[in-house]
Amino acid sequence: MKDIVSTGRTPWTASSWQQRHAVQQPEYTDRSELKNVLERVASMPPLVTPWEVRRLESLLAEAAAGKRFLLQGGDCAELFSECQPDIIANRIKVLLQMSLVLIYGLHMPVVRVGRFAGQYAKPRSSDFETRGSMTLPSYRGDIVNGVEFTKTSRKPDPKRLLRAYHHAAATLNHVRALGEGGFADLHHPEYWDLGFVHQDALRTEYQGVVDAILEAIRFTEAVSSERMSEMERVSFFTSHEALLLPFEEALTRPDSHSDDVFNLGTHFPWIGMRTSNMESAHVEFLRGLANPIAVKVGPGMETSELKSLVRHLNPDARPGRLTLIARLGQAQIGSQLPDMIRAVSATGVPVLWSCDPMHGNTETLSNGTKTRRFETMLTELEESLDIHHAEKSVLGGVHLELTGENVTECTGGARGLQDQDLERAYQSQVDPRLNSEQALEMAFALIRKVRSL
Repeated sequence: MKDIVSTGRTPWTASSWQQRHAVQQPEYTDRSELKNVLERVASMPPLVTPWEVRRLESLLAEAAAGKRFLLQGGDCAELFSECQPDIIANRIKVLLQMSLVLIYGLHMPVVRVGRFAGQYAKPRSSDFETRGSMTLPSYRGDIVNGVEFTKTSRKPDPKRLLRAYHHAAATLNHVRALGEGGFADLHHPEYWDLGFVHQDALRTEYQGVVDAILEAIRFTEAVSSERMSEMERVSFFTSHEALLLPFEEALTRPDSHSDDVFNLGTHFPWIGMRTSNMESAHVEFLRGLANPIAVKVGPGMETSELKSLVRHLNPDARPGRLTLIARLGQAQIGSQLPDMIRAVSATGVPVLWSCDPMHGNTETLSNGTKTRRFETMLTELEESLDIHHAEKSVLGGVHLELTGENVTECTGGARGLQDQDLERAYQSQVDPRLNSEQALEMAFALIRKVRSL
């Protein structure tokens, strides 16, 4: 099987990233154990298949053309302890409910991509954390170390890489079982309860969407005398930040039926703003993958750099290949996004534009708690839609950190959460997430804005 890829410039292999400087990598003290673990991961079955990956790329190409909409959402950082059936089902449920609203409001299919089954690593602004007189390695996600502030817990442990593989496999297995087993079947409304919604107006609005779709289904089935089976089976794709490159390489395999090389640990890997430099090891790794890939672009990126990056990662101008996730922040989106759109358009390379209204709007309160304001995030999303409309571009997706649990981590929304409410149910170990009610409210706000354009 061939694992050397020609990208139109220099040959690429799954290990060519090792010739570059790789940032955001943990320091393992036992390199021999790390090598053994990675060899074990490399010998394990793939988590996804090449044909699933190719299918996703075709759907993302349609989203870039304005014929579908990408809904990408899930946890900031998955925890091994939350690999539980109810937690996974609740996460799937809120994404399904959001997608139902978007399908109804946008009049187009939705591509559902979860930040799950692999989102175990997180980049950090500092390698170390100090509490009192003690300084320890920063928590980098369950795939690296533990959140407890002890020397034993914070020591990077290679065995966690294998645990991450098994937890991802278990999560993906349950997600697939739910999708194939009728979890999303609108013929069974008990799967679509809104027990988490405390606002009567939001509950009524959502129920109206469900009732309208059910009426359309009944009419279609009455005319055709056949059950709409596609409403029973829903596809979910997985995504995560491709941060720990040795682990990502271990899950990268050549395709036996083509010259392509796939990262089969996920359908849709992305790289964050901290690792998107043209000469970075992360960009080098992603450039040769046959997967559709995404890059987070932020306020520090020059348009000349963005143009070079787009050409570098999609040299064949393949539709669906490259997604740009803009995370500019509400204060800067108006001054930066128009130039970015024009710069990318000038390259002639097709991209799917998505909006991440969360990461550019994180605040830290005086007590050290991180939060995000619902209204600020919504403003960035609405301004993004306005800008794309004015530039005759397509905003084809949204990227959100959310959970199916009733947390209080982001303020605002219909329930009017305030700073003092955060301590009531703040569970995230890294960044604040939208709860189920706020996520559904964001979906309704999005379609209202689209309809106003």
